[in-house]
Amino acid sequence: MNILIVETVWMGGAHYKFLEKTLLTTFSIFPTLQAREFAAITPKHHRVSVVNERYSQIDYDAAYDVVLINFVTSTAPRAYEIADTYRKKGVPVVLSGFHASGLPEEAKQHADSVLIGRNESVWLTVLQDIKQKNLQPFYHAPPYDSSLTLPPTSIHLPGLSMTGALEATRGCPYHCEFCPETNTPGGVSFYKRPIPEVIAEIKTIPQKTLMFYDTSLTIDPSYTKELFEKMKDLHKKFFCNGNIDVLAHDPELVRLSREAGCVAWLVGFESICQHTLQVIGKTTNNVEDYAQAIRNIHQNHMVVIGDFIFGFDTDAPDVFEKTLKTIKELRIDIADFSILTPFPGTPLFKKLDDETRILTKEWKYYNMGHVVFKPKQMTPEELLRGVQKMYTGFYALSFSLKRILQNLSRGLYPFFIVFTRHIITIMNSRRLNF
Repeated sequence: MNILIVETVWMGGAHYKFLEKTLLTTFSIFPTLQAREFAAITPKHHRVSVVNERYSQIDYDAAYDVVLINFVTSTAPRAYEIADTYRKKGVPVVLSGFHASGLPEEAKQHADSVLIGRNESVWLTVLQDIKQKNLQPFYHAPPYDSSLTLPPTSIHLPGLSMTGALEATRGCPYHCEFCPETNTPGGVSFYKRPIPEVIAEIKTIPQKTLMFYDTSLTIDPSYTKELFEKMKDLHKKFFCNGNIDVLAHDPELVRLSREAGCVAWLVGFESICQHTLQVIGKTTNNVEDYAQAIRNIHQNHMVVIGDFIFGFDTDAPDVFEKTLKTIKELRIDIADFSILTPFPGTPLFKKLDDETRILTKEWKYYNMGHVVFKPKQMTPEELLRGVQKMYTGFYALSFSLKRILQNLSRGLYPFFIVFTRHIITIMNSRRLNF
């Protein structure tokens, strides 16, 4: 069969500047992954084309026997547009991804079949059923177990990308109410790939810099320490996600990460309020441990990239000023400030929908940059302006210069990461009048 695999990417619409798109494509620490995983597991006797719209356009004149589209909530309109176009041409369409798993009945309106949950082996069943003209409307991914094999990402996309991507583990046992990954079917199951398999894959990735897509590489410290030990001689640089509890209390793991080539830890702080963390189920975070986790990372000359979310029911209008003051004191190097977004399939979505607090179900706005629900202790406008002020306050020129200079002593990679992110964010803030 001739197969097209598409991974939709929201690039901000037609107004998105060419230079910004090029920078995000070439230097992004979030390169595409899932489309390449589907392609890698596809038997070699099939012909596979992979399209990610960051890099190339879809050729609708090419003939395909089946089209698989992987997407998230904010790109659902684009995914459905592509799907509808191919179905009108008589080409079977299969949809997958977190949004399709959260709202499979909606997705089915635009597809011949929907994959629910993450397990690429289901794709092999789909291909077999297409061959036998027995395609089913829905395919549920079986639970993770010892038989699961995560595919390598040896399929390379056209275009220039400075960052490779892979998974060493999958799933997360923690159940934060807002997370689309842990709340997708099977998402709380935790699976670890054999370390020799991961090392072998890393050796095949041409890029010097890698991004681990694992929800967290601190869920099983023993596994991660062994992985880092084996990575020392590979001479790669990488980014990865981690949780506060381990980063604060396991300095050996932090040290090994640096020796293995880690240049930055992405940390979901989410909130500076312990009560908020308890309410949302972020059990790995203790606010009192934040400073120690950051010190451990900085002492090993790595960058701290912190994620913060605003709009929880416990958030009052003063949360922005308090958070900005605290994270400046903590000396976080890079920060992302997101608006709480109730993704379909999560307990948060059900709760807000039941309370009739969802303002819109136009999925293009579900990108964590728009207010799509009624906050409990502030207006939607206060929430939006508050997040915008977080960006202007944290990335004020004087503070940005200080953080950039602080990273000079940590090496070329930390300096480049902090410098580039600050410059891009300052430019965007001015263009958007934050």
